[in-house]
Amino acid sequence: MSLTLALLLAGQIAAGQQTPPDQTAGPQDPAPPAEQGRLGTAQQGGGDIVVTARRRNETVQSVPIAISVIGGTALAETGAYNVSRLTQLQPTLQFYSTNPRNSAANIRGLGAPFGLTNDGIEQGVGIYVDQVYYSRIASATFDFTDTERIEILRGPQGTLYGKNTTAGAINISTRAPSFTPEGRIELTGGNLDFFQGKASISGPLVDDLVAMRLSASVTTRRGTIYNVRQDEWQNSQDNVGVKSQILWHATPTLDLTLSGDYNRQNPNCCVQYYARTGATQRPLNRQYAALAAAQGYAVPSTNAFDRLTDVDTDLRARQELGGLSLLANWDIGGAAITSVSAWRFWHWDPSNDRDFIGLPITTVSANPSQQSQVSQELRIASTGERRLDYVAGLFYFWQSIDTQGLQVQGPAASAFLLNPTSAGGRNPATLDGLTSRNTIGFKNTSAALFGKLTWHATDRLSISPGLRLNYDKKDGSYVSVVTNGTNTPLTADQRGVLAPQSYQPSFDNWNVSGDLTVAYDVTPDVHYYATYARSYKSGGINLSGLPLDRNNNPILESARIDPEKVNHFELGLKTQFADRRATVNVAAFWTEIEDYQATVTNNQVGVLRGYLANAGKVRTRGIEIDSAFRPTSRLNLYANGAFTDAKYVRFVDAPCPPELAGGTALQPGQTPAPAGTPGASPDNCNISGQWLPGISRWAFSYGAEYDLPATVAGVEGAFYLGYDGSYRSKFSSNPSRSAYTDVNGYSLSNFRLGFKAPNSWNVFAWLRNAFDHDYYELLATQSGSTGLIVGQPGDPRTYGLTASKSF
Repeated sequence: MSLTLALLLAGQIAAGQQTPPDQTAGPQDPAPPAEQGRLGTAQQGGGDIVVTARRRNETVQSVPIAISVIGGTALAETGAYNVSRLTQLQPTLQFYSTNPRNSAANIRGLGAPFGLTNDGIEQGVGIYVDQVYYSRIASATFDFTDTERIEILRGPQGTLYGKNTTAGAINISTRAPSFTPEGRIELTGGNLDFFQGKASISGPLVDDLVAMRLSASVTTRRGTIYNVRQDEWQNSQDNVGVKSQILWHATPTLDLTLSGDYNRQNPNCCVQYYARTGATQRPLNRQYAALAAAQGYAVPSTNAFDRLTDVDTDLRARQELGGLSLLANWDIGGAAITSVSAWRFWHWDPSNDRDFIGLPITTVSANPSQQSQVSQELRIASTGERRLDYVAGLFYFWQSIDTQGLQVQGPAASAFLLNPTSAGGRNPATLDGLTSRNTIGFKNTSAALFGKLTWHATDRLSISPGLRLNYDKKDGSYVSVVTNGTNTPLTADQRGVLAPQSYQPSFDNWNVSGDLTVAYDVTPDVHYYATYARSYKSGGINLSGLPLDRNNNPILESARIDPEKVNHFELGLKTQFADRRATVNVAAFWTEIEDYQATVTNNQVGVLRGYLANAGKVRTRGIEIDSAFRPTSRLNLYANGAFTDAKYVRFVDAPCPPELAGGTALQPGQTPAPAGTPGASPDNCNISGQWLPGISRWAFSYGAEYDLPATVAGVEGAFYLGYDGSYRSKFSSNPSRSAYTDVNGYSLSNFRLGFKAPNSWNVFAWLRNAFDHDYYELLATQSGSTGLIVGQPGDPRTYGLTASKSF
């Protein structure tokens, strides 16, 4: 933390200097009230809303970026207490998770490969909490506690943020320590044994010099899926989090904020289970129905919304995450220097059932992992009003990940995974006890120099070029030791299921990216902007195993993944009218990515096997509308919508969808062989022109709140009735689109009724998924091209009561 200490010494020298108020983001700035200018219950659209998207305090309407803002009260009232629940409020944000480690946050359909976990690549959506970069989406699955606001920025942000973010950023700001004593407590109870408690307290330790804030949260809920074999509820919640912050006015021009947090999550989670079956290209006796019948097996229910499973592996999704950070803000007169020093950790201890049914196919599937990261960001930004504004920064990031993978096959594995005509295909002992122990190491170093200028050519016209110089270096080690429990050499059948291999991949790369934004203020309430960005998402290395050549050696040229090359165009219009009681913002975008990172099955390397590589080109384009209205002092309305057309432009060696899997490779226009036709597996298919997974063409969020002023027990406030709805159209839930894994469109409705008084009580009853709509969060396939489709249903109807008190 030497940079921060240097700032402290420099600030002491500068003590006593009189400087203009700092306009950069920092704890010394008064935190913008959560409800200031609030025009919608789930969106803040007023021109007075202060955001720090461009690393300085600005009103949301004046920022030439597509951005949505959600305040702390809106988060509480809508039940959006973690990243995954934000998707019901923000149409352009997608979040998918089969467990915390295997999670992905995408914006406009871009950010991370769908359904793929590989530590050797990075996310395209940056997660920042109080300016600290969180390198893995799993480390950002904590419950929001004492949150001031969340800013969701869409499009590349690499010239303003320390870590390169090619798809967008989620910028979370918590409440800063206060020199005025204050506190808040929030208690929630509901069905499914749901309980959530949050508390925070803040005040001075030394008058006008040192202030502290402490906050904590607890969330528990019974699972929504009942396991008839293990006689327990699964997919539960069990989260605990604490955070502390100490703010020190070291000098009149220098503030230091030391923060520490710890979160522990230990749910009985995460299960996916039988949703449906579909025919594949395998022989009929190797498809799911025949395989299950041969074992005398039947699932507890073929209707996933009975919420019954019988998976036979104990589930666990325990994780611990936390860290320390030191934020320094130093006003040097006409500019401000900000230093962000941070260390974070994430420990993951899972247990999964990766065959998704109650047969002993894969009896153990676990990849415990330990991550540590250190980051240092140093920025300087102009303050005050001037012809030329600037932000410039340096960023350094180091990360270490150690993973210990374990997979064990059971006595039913031979029937499901081997061809009956192979040497050991009919013998359960062939794969029973086959064990793979994987030792995976990863070191990641990243450094950058970035900056952005804003030239106010006239009072209305501004031109903002930005530039980034980025360096990335990744080194890894992958060692897989496979044993069969007999002290004999592995057979060809055994190697075909779990292959031993060892390799040490590496990657390093320099790149230069940049952007240009032209903004024009037609009036104080009407703003146009146009942006072009050329960006890069860092390349990486394969840390999930490589395809093998005919001599069973890893094909080393497939160990490295090239960077994604992004060309992004955007036009935006931000407007307010009717005396600023109405806000309508529109953004149109077109983004193309060359060398898109995805799973491929490339027969050009000599074998057909899935692995991570560069898949050609994708394109996403669309139009987004964010609007909020306040027709009367009692009524708030909001409506947000997005049309997104996202597709593979060129992807010629993709994994085949399940209906074409298990046979020979097909090209567009070719007719698949009839189900039951024997063939090699896996296959590769040309899916150019198909949808990108995980993104709906149409998505909306909308809502209203009506207030009726009242006085209760001498407390002046208002009764209120609120509604929040969302809709997403059909989307593909498989990297290669399949009729079996398309998730049908669905809409959700949430209601709340309560009484609130400013800076005092807020008590409300809530009803979420009010009409108990059955829907899937995602669908997936069982390995081996059996045709089994498994699902993860969304929450059923839930209801409860929340009471909070500020003092």
